[in-house]
Parts: sequence; structure tokens; C-alpha cells
Amino acid sequence: MSIFTDLIALLAAFASRDVFAIRSALASDATWIVGVVVLLLAGAGLAWIYHKAPPIERYFERTIMVTSYLGIALIIFWGVIDRFVFSNQQPWSTTIPPLLFMIMAWFGAAYSVRVRTHLSFSEFRTKLPRKMQFLCLCLDCVLWFGFALILWVTTMRLVVLSASNFQIVLGTDNTMQWWFLTSAPIAAILIAARAIENMHEDVQNLRAGRPLIQQAVIGRNA
Repeated sequence: MSIFTDLIALLAAFASRDVFAIRSALASDATWIVGVVVLLLAGAGLAWIYHKAPPIERYFERTIMVTSYLGIALIIFWGVIDRFVFSNQQPWSTTIPPLLFMIMAWFGAAYSVRVRTHLSFSEFRTKLPRKMQFLCLCLDCVLWFGFALILWVTTMRLVVLSASNFQIVLGTDNTMQWWFLTSAPIAAILIAARAIENMHEDVQNLRAGRPLIQQAVIGRNA
């Protein structure tokens, strides 16, 4: 089938909300086109929300990260007490923490895109001419958007596969794996939003004559 036909089939599958139809439709190359559109629209919309609501822009990812980390710590802490004091162990105590860590890692990746701590090479870039600095920042935006696209497409397929197979988290009775896996395509949208937000900031700095390259500092405010 042509890409256009696959695209129509994919949109129809999403409209039907049939997980098996969506699983089949996501296997086509049209998924990449849908991914580009979703990331552009959702990313731009989220970047606009960040601009209008600074507290969300500053604390959203970090709140998810800290909450996930505390959840991991509490489960492990109680697991140690439960095992060595009460000679008991919850069957999900070793399966939930890795899923929470996945959420923490992906949301942390999105936040680190914003603060530019991912291989920024700022010492090298500051020695380049201004136009080359801006070109490097444009390349960053393209690469992060491409990474977000790959992440969104591949993890959406994984989420639908998990949902269609009714996979549950090991050690639980009715906790579905796809509830946790959905955090990955959501994180892809966050990464795209941060890339768009950074690009908008870079264009403003270029027009205003402000420095384009800043020293990346882990933990600084966005």
C-alpha cells in the first residue's frame, strides 16, 4: 500500500480506539509521518504552555523525577525491612522500581535537553564564530527532534504491543505494563517541546546580540 493509504488506515485505527487495529496500523511507515506531526503540534503547544506558565516550565519534569525517585526509595526501603524484619517480600517490590526508574530517566532526559547538559561541548563552541555557534544550536534542535521522533515511534509500537497482549507487571494482579510504558512517548513529546523552546530562545539571543553559548551546569534553573 502507498504511504497515503497507510496514513488513512492509521488515522482510522486511532479513531476506532481498537488496540489490535492500532497495533497493525503502527507497523507501517506512515507512523513516522504521524510522529512528525504529533511532535511538531504537541511540542509547539507544550512550549507555548511553558512560556505562559513559568512554574510548569521550571518544575514539571523535576516534580515527576523526584516523585519517581522517592517512590523507588520508599519501595526499596520498605522491601529491606519487610524481608529482614518480617521475613516477607512483596512480589512487585522488584518489578515496580525499574519502571519508575524508566519514568525518571526519560523525564530527566527532557529536562536536561532544556538546561543543555547533554554533550553541549560549550568550551569548544564558544571559540567558534557567531554564525557557526548558531548553526551548532540549529543542529542540536534537529538532532533532538530526530531522537524524539525515533523514541515516539518505537515506544508507541511497544505500548500498543503491550496493551494488545494484556501484559501485567510481574508480581501484580491487574497493573498493566503499558500504563508505565506510555511515559516514554510522552517524554518524546517533552523532548521535542524542549528542543523547540531552546530554538526559540536561540533565535531571540541571535537577534538581540546576546551570547549564544552558555556554560552547561547540571542542576541550574531552566
